[in-house]
Amino acid sequence: MRPPQSVRDLTMGLRFAVTGGREGWVRLLLTALGVGLGVALLLLTTALPHALEVRHDREQSRSDFTYDYKPVAPADDTLVIADVDTTYRGKDVRGRVVMPEGERAPLPPGVAAFPAAGDMVVSPALKELLDSPGGALLRDRLPYRITGTITESGLIGSRELAYYAGSDALADRVNPPYVARITRFGTPNPTKESTDPVLLLLVLVVFVVLLMPVAVFIAAAVRFGGERRDRRLAALRLVGSDSRMTRRIAAGEALAGALLGLVFGTGFFLLGRQVAGSVEVLGVSVFPSYLDPTPALAALVAVAVPAAAVLVTLLALRGVVIEPLGVMRTARPSRRRLWWRLLLPLAGLAMLYPMIGQGHDGGGFNEYLVVGGVMLLLIGVTALLPWVVESVVGRLGPGGVAWQLAVRRLQLSSGTAARMVNGIAVAVAGAIALQMLFAGVQGDYTKTTGYDLTRAQMRVSVPTGTSVDRATAKVRATAGVGRAVGLADGYAGDTRRDPEHGTEVTLGSCAALREVAVLPSCHDGDSFALLGSPGDTDTPKLVRAGRTVYLDPSYQGEARNLEIALTVPHGVRQARTRHDLTGTERAGLLLTPGALPANAAPAFQGVVYVVLDRTVTDAAEHVRNTAAAMDPLASVDTFAATESSKKFTSIRTGLFVGAACVLALIGASLLVSQLEQLRERRKLLSSLVAFGTRRRTLSLSVLWQTAIPIALGLLLASVVGVTLGAVLLRMSAATVRVDWASVLAMTGIGAGVVLAVTLLSLPPLLRLMRPEGLRTE
Repeated sequence: MRPPQSVRDLTMGLRFAVTGGREGWVRLLLTALGVGLGVALLLLTTALPHALEVRHDREQSRSDFTYDYKPVAPADDTLVIADVDTTYRGKDVRGRVVMPEGERAPLPPGVAAFPAAGDMVVSPALKELLDSPGGALLRDRLPYRITGTITESGLIGSRELAYYAGSDALADRVNPPYVARITRFGTPNPTKESTDPVLLLLVLVVFVVLLMPVAVFIAAAVRFGGERRDRRLAALRLVGSDSRMTRRIAAGEALAGALLGLVFGTGFFLLGRQVAGSVEVLGVSVFPSYLDPTPALAALVAVAVPAAAVLVTLLALRGVVIEPLGVMRTARPSRRRLWWRLLLPLAGLAMLYPMIGQGHDGGGFNEYLVVGGVMLLLIGVTALLPWVVESVVGRLGPGGVAWQLAVRRLQLSSGTAARMVNGIAVAVAGAIALQMLFAGVQGDYTKTTGYDLTRAQMRVSVPTGTSVDRATAKVRATAGVGRAVGLADGYAGDTRRDPEHGTEVTLGSCAALREVAVLPSCHDGDSFALLGSPGDTDTPKLVRAGRTVYLDPSYQGEARNLEIALTVPHGVRQARTRHDLTGTERAGLLLTPGALPANAAPAFQGVVYVVLDRTVTDAAEHVRNTAAAMDPLASVDTFAATESSKKFTSIRTGLFVGAACVLALIGASLLVSQLEQLRERRKLLSSLVAFGTRRRTLSLSVLWQTAIPIALGLLLASVVGVTLGAVLLRMSAATVRVDWASVLAMTGIGAGVVLAVTLLSLPPLLRLMRPEGLRTE
């Protein structure tokens, strides 16, 4: 059975694309390269859901935290495990110390056998770091012998720093959740958290904003070689094809480039997947096996890209009259109409308007309306930009030779110039809107910690059995420590067991106690009563001279505590509270070492607050090493002025990673598009040079041809981006505030990418100006 005429026309176009000689092959390869870059990023996007799911599953499968405070008796299937996470030069290091208590103790995922006491198994990235000169300080902190490697099943990323160290002295230090006795790894009863509407909105907008530039670039790539294609189509009309047949043949040529682009894109994706296993972007890394595209989404890409190539070509030729003696596009075209171009952003606003004021307590967002509205607004940029460029360049006045060459070229092909910058305009508009949304809702997901970073930047827990004074002296002697303050915290109740009333007890030297209270005068042996807020009724009852209280009282269901009796000294004086080193106001009993009974020291947990000397390199790392030398299980905290929600931070990190990929695509695609434009004008450039035009003038004209459309595109992107950002903020019930610094930063990044592409295209431009460019085949 003979195929339909439309299929035969498309097939003929495919043959023309692959049998068009050297010129045809260059055109086909440029189209395939542009499409392939977009396809690779689309495939990467389709693989993201699987990658996130695998990372989540790996994290859940190795979970060892327990919040069940009921004691677990040692048995043949129990494991004592301690959390010893640390940080090294801004990178998180996941650490666990383990002690199996029987032959059936659960093995951590990715570990073949338990390390013996003094040994450890490490992730490949951590081994690489420890073996490098840059890991010397961390090597001092982990005095274990490396005897094995954690395999992929026990890690969430290829560059994750993690280790399991063996110990034989954890049984007496069980203190959930930091040191726990467990019988299995993994979350036993995982619960699905409810999705925050605003975070869901952020995720949806991030995906749309990152994917829209990719779609725009693919649509532009299939139209490479437009002017030469028009001449070929006129020749087809000369030999007898009608206008419909000619357009279908042109669509077949675009289809060939799209199909080859799918092959290139698959190759780029497979290559990028392997590279992804060895790099880390903003602290996020993956294994190549994570990047496995969802079959349904990959199939959608395979079908959508060729279909889009055919549709874009047919739509582009819809208003073009192709005759045997030429293409009517070379005549003065009719002015572009504005009314229908405004319908797209207005329709987008209409879709988003019903959701204004929702989010948090206002309800959820309709996912389809969000995606559709944001897409229409961003597509509106691509529809409005050609009209803006045409309107502006048609009114530009005379100037130098380079300016006139650039302006005349833009007046003749404003659509081509707009297509080149459409993608970056869409990316900048989306980025501005997202920056406004992130800045507007950040306050809901970021809270102030209350830490005064001028008084302390780190906190070191003092090991059990070590006096606070001795620990403070060690920390104070550490390189990079400007000041150290040691305090010990305890708790006292009115009875030995199940006390009805209780209060805090703080132990420290006079200098240390002055960090938490305003003291009248102080000498060793003194004690002070520190009354809390008016609602604190327990402290006045307990902190009375001669009153007996009990340190470390026991509660029902807990193991027996120390229950040490303490008589409040008769010379106790009242002090006035002040914000302590963590920003809180304390209450209770303040004691100097001389006022504490000898047997009461174990009831206190010591803490050393550290002020760093910022002029010393790696000051914080030296403090962590000192703490680890005192006790491998010592906890070290670094203070920060603010603390952000983990989900909010992960979404923002995902945006930055995705934006880095999209910017790389933008730069590569712009470069390919620029080279294709220069290749089409090779004969014209060579003719101008032959008539005496200076190369510098031609180079400057090319720069103007790029700078004028990109300036107009960035201006339009700023308007649309600010509008979209304001609507998204109103949808989230947040205050509408334009973050002008972000707007300028996004437009600056977009302009920087274009400038870099222009500079990279100058060497090929100079080669194209040679006399050989006049030769015609």
